[in-house]
Amino acid sequence: MSTELIAAAGRLADMLIEENSALAALDLPRAASMLADKQRAVAGLLAARDAQGTMTTSATMEPLARRLQSLSQENRTLLERAIAVQTRVIGVIARAAVPAVAPAGYSTRGATGHLARPAAFALFARA
Repeated sequence: MSTELIAAAGRLADMLIEENSALAALDLPRAASMLADKQRAVAGLLAARDAQGTMTTSATMEPLARRLQSLSQENRTLLERAIAVQTRVIGVIARAAVPAVAPAGYSTRGATGHLARPAAFALFARA
């Protein structure tokens, strides 16, 4: 069993734990900022696996594989939850952004059109 493979699996597990923590707290900017590091960890694991040649099972790798599987499943669940929450937030903002339009009618000058201007709204976003 390659120590490089074990180390790479450990790095990926650490990244998943960190990202899962951010997702559980719904700290989406922090979770999104980890994407490149997670991709490097996955690439490192694949490179270590490929460098080893054949994939052999060992008493050391089996618990790591189970841990990665569990962390990956948790990551998927948390990502789905974050996407659902973000979708709801975007929906609330989109509905709030639709201007309230008064029904069309006649103005005091006899012109047709809207009797009132749409209500103003402000939107603040934090990156």
